[in-house]
Amino acid sequence: MRVAGAMSGTSLDGVDLAVIETDGRVIVGFGETAYRPYSEAERAVLKAALGRWPGAPGVAEAAEVVEAAHLELITGLDQVELFGFHGQTLAHAPGLQGTHQAGDGGRLADALGAPVVWNFRSSDVELGGQGAPLAPFYHWACARWIGAETPVAFLNLGGVGNLTWVDPKAASPDAPGALLAFDTGPANAPLDDLMAVRGLGVFDRDGVLGLSGQADRDGVMEFLKDGYFLKVPPKSLDRSDFGYLVEVVSGLPDADAMATLVACVAGSVARGMEHFPKPVAQVLVTGGGRKNPAMMQALAAVIEADVLPVEAVGLDGDYLEAQAFAYLAARVLRGMTTSAPGTTGVAAAIGGGRISRPDG
Repeated sequence: MRVAGAMSGTSLDGVDLAVIETDGRVIVGFGETAYRPYSEAERAVLKAALGRWPGAPGVAEAAEVVEAAHLELITGLDQVELFGFHGQTLAHAPGLQGTHQAGDGGRLADALGAPVVWNFRSSDVELGGQGAPLAPFYHWACARWIGAETPVAFLNLGGVGNLTWVDPKAASPDAPGALLAFDTGPANAPLDDLMAVRGLGVFDRDGVLGLSGQADRDGVMEFLKDGYFLKVPPKSLDRSDFGYLVEVVSGLPDADAMATLVACVAGSVARGMEHFPKPVAQVLVTGGGRKNPAMMQALAAVIEADVLPVEAVGLDGDYLEAQAFAYLAARVLRGMTTSAPGTTGVAAAIGGGRISRPDG
């Protein structure tokens, strides 16, 4: 099938769209990609709704922003049979309230005149899983596509960081031992928040600020004592879970504060890799963080493996997550699994997602 997937991540920068050809198991080919940034006004609406659950003030407005942005991107795509719509995560508390992604796939299906798969995470959470990360099943397909022969890791650096350990020899992504995936800790979120709080811009372009600073090593070591890093995966985080970090570095000059946050992120990834069943020779980095030279340099300094952007193996790090939700949509439509004990901690491999067709 020719499937489009869309992703609006925790960095709140905009919507990524990607088309792939897949049968829900293997990647057959890659199609077009597109990006639609959020305006400052739209980003403000989304930020105001963070941490809120359905029915709370500001949530309906956030959903309208998300739906409108997606429709702008998706409308006009040719010969797409199915759409995977992730929505915008506003709150994520597995084991408590659940998980909340703003945006109604049913409204998109009616507007597009095509089936939409959405609400990918709720079933997993309801059955005891973390509901995140969900890209690992696609990472397994990517590892097969690049011809990996030994275990490989995918590191996504969005607002939050997450790792996927992949055994490409496994027969399927839900096979026992095929995957181990979990959120590592904060990634771009505190870096971007620091820039905003100090009036320095939206993000540290080209890592200029982080590269020019000196990390507070004592502060980094104190951060890495957080109990989350000892917790056995699978495990997941909300964007706000390490929101205190910006305050921790409040007494440092701009450059040193940024360098400290970058070192915290790199250290949390290295701690996460201690949970891998077997070592990997490569860590393939996707998401916006791979474009930050300060981040890539810090990762290479603490990880005993080659740290490479996914482009080094022929993949597109800007759109990998959007592609993942296209892949998952195909699996949902065909009644296949989308998460497993090794990826979210759910009791058994399950298929999530809701299918909405035009006019109900």
